Amino acid sequence: MAHEPIANPLRADGTLRHLLTLEGLPRTLIERLLERAAHYARPAGAVAARGSALQGLTVATLFTEPSTRTRVSFELAARRLGADVASVEVQLSSRLKGESMLDTVATLESLHVDVFVLRDPEPEVPDLVALHVGPGVSVLSGGAGRYAHPTQGLLDVLTILQHKPRLDALSVAIVGDVRHSRVARSAWHALAALGTRDIRIVAPPGLMPDEGEFAGCARAWSLAEGIAGCDVVMMLRIQKERMSEASIPGAPEYFAEWGLDQARLKHAKPDAIVMHPQPMNRGVEIASDVADGPQSVIRDQVRNGVAVRMAVLETVIAGRKDR
Repeated sequence: MAHEPIANPLRADGTLRHLLTLEGLPRTLIERLLERAAHYARPAGAVAARGSALQGLTVATLFTEPSTRTRVSFELAARRLGADVASVEVQLSSRLKGESMLDTVATLESLHVDVFVLRDPEPEVPDLVALHVGPGVSVLSGGAGRYAHPTQGLLDVLTILQHKPRLDALSVAIVGDVRHSRVARSAWHALAALGTRDIRIVAPPGLMPDEGEFAGCARAWSLAEGIAGCDVVMMLRIQKERMSEASIPGAPEYFAEWGLDQARLKHAKPDAIVMHPQPMNRGVEIASDVADGPQSVIRDQVRNGVAVRMAVLETVIAGRKDR
């Protein structure tokens, strides 16, 4: 699974214009995004952070795949920074009448949209749009195929840092359907860029990525082995249609071998944190008593999504010469 980025994410002066992937981004830029996200992060029950960096601007979300957390958190992030938000139901739009994504974007750009947030099953789409928008417009990926989900990678790292401040000293296990996961790829890109040396990918043989992918990561083909002594256990969603690829007949069989329950979690460190990008299949890849247990930081991940997306939106706008 490979996709070569074709759009330069940086402006000539080095500021961030597009966020399409974390792969290849300078470490200092990732660190600045995380620092700004930490500024906007608030604990549960606190009043949400707000700002005015996007006052007078318009953000459009165009998702051709279903989404709840990513889409809503991008829209909340934009509104909390003062932007107008256009939520375009692409499956109901003129794209169904034969209009291409580029035509749809050009139409919206004529209506003075400043930032596009795109999710598409084809990994090339955000790059292609980024190549064709005007110089004052930014494109952000809300998830592209199996290739990248950059804001998810950032929010995962932000969540880890809130509980484990030294990334270089951590052991992180990414568990489940790694082969088809854009979440896994972006988490790996972020962690590797920030100096995490022990990153493990843990999956059944049919769900393990090809050789050559996830360079530098250790591979484990059993859950107990893969999470042994880990500080962070990052579970991935398993789709039922993928179980046949892993030679697993159904959900109960998958859970029996690969589901994270309290007994298996004991293989990790006693203070290990448990993560999941959601939506969760309870009783398939994770037990409810783990998902809702004291070591789970899954709800922190959801909260941090808005903070990260506020930081990204603010950053791409700050580099515009007309601001």
